Order: sequence, then C-alpha cells, then structure tokens
Amino acid sequence: MSSTATETPPLDPHLAGRLGFLHRLPTAEPIPPGRHELGLFTERDAVLVVPEGIDARKPVPIVVLFHGGGGSAEKILPMLQGHAEARGFLLLAPQSMHPTWDLVIAGNGPDRARLDLTLAVVARHFLLDPSRFAFAGHSDGGSYAMSIGITNGDIVSHVIVSSAGFMSVQAQAGSPRIFISHGTQDEQIPIDRSGRTHSRVLREAGYDVTYVEYDGPHAYNPGVVRQAVDFFLQARPDLS
Repeated sequence: MSSTATETPPLDPHLAGRLGFLHRLPTAEPIPPGRHELGLFTERDAVLVVPEGIDARKPVPIVVLFHGGGGSAEKILPMLQGHAEARGFLLLAPQSMHPTWDLVIAGNGPDRARLDLTLAVVARHFLLDPSRFAFAGHSDGGSYAMSIGITNGDIVSHVIVSSAGFMSVQAQAGSPRIFISHGTQDEQIPIDRSGRTHSRVLREAGYDVTYVEYDGPHAYNPGVVRQAVDFFLQARPDLS
C-alpha cells in the first residue's frame, strides 16, 4: 500500500553550523613565532598569533577569537594577544566575509566553511590540544562563539563569551565548559535579556557555566578577560 505522505529531509549539518574539522597529527613544519596572515583568502584573511616557546611535539592550546559586528582581527586581537604570548597558547582570529558573521545575518554559510578550512590548515602545522580548544568572542563575536561552540562541543572544550546578544543553536554536541561575562551598564545589549538569560538557560540544559558580571558598558573588561584565560587554562574538574 503506497502513501502520498512525504518525509522531511534531514537538515544539512553544515547549515546547522556543524564543522567538519577533525583533530589530526600535523604534517607540516610549525609556523614560526609571530603574528601571521595565513594567506587563505584574498580579503579578510585569518590571522594567527604564535607565541615564543611553543613545543611542536606536544599538544598546543588554542583560542579561536571572533570579532564583533563591523570589526576585524586587528580590532579584536588586543583582547587576548598579550595573554597568548605570555601564557603560551595559539590565538587564531578568523574574519567574517561581511561586516558581521553569517549566522547573525541569515544563517550558517560561507563563514562556517572558511572557519573549517582555517582550522584544518592550522592543524597541519600544530598538534592542537583537544582539552584546551576554545571558541571566544565579544558582542556579535560572542554570539557566534556561543552558538557555534555549543553546536560543535565535541570539538571545542571551552566557550568564552563576552557581551553576547543572542544564542542560535540547532544542534548540540559534547559538553564544553562555558564562561559568560557581561557589563551591568551595557545599553547596547541589556544584561537581563542576554548574559543573565543565557547563563540560566545553559545551566538548566546541564552545561558547566561560569558567569561573571562587571560594572561596565558594552566593552570587554581586562580583569574579567584575565579570569576567562585562567578558566581556559586550568585543569578540568574530574567528573567521574
């Protein structure tokens, strides 16, 4: 007996924000210390900061840092570059194709594909530490880091969110630890509908969430950023 009912095709995981990245052994020489454009895109290329003293034979922590709306790698790198250089982790700053991330405009698309390619290239040169692999960002970049980080929580171990406006998650994987911070005087993205709501919803969903409020506007706070770096680099609690 035939049926005229049609089945809804499954959602393309890429459209849901899923990355194809897989951890792998490096196949190329390490990139030397310094700040490098990776040469992957003719416009708005990704930038990688490699600190001195990286041991290419050991797993290397990495933070992927997403800029805010209308921003760039140049504008967002000061948030974490000094910490990366002082504490020995890779800092990767991708750039959106348009003034902000595709997820903010219309959904996952070219920025997700560019991120996948960028991560694969960095992994050719360094053995990335899966237990110290963070997505981080401020404002629109915080929204992007939180959304794509939770979607790919089997890849990233930590999500660091500063003054994010929204969270868009169509698929969940893994259980990354999450650090959310927000200024109580933020007039651009009021804290009640953002930081406080996001932290509550994620805790209710079972995530390990550290939430920090500070007396400030819509800008990251250097002292809180230092707390976030400590959170990223500290040993993961034993959950057994």
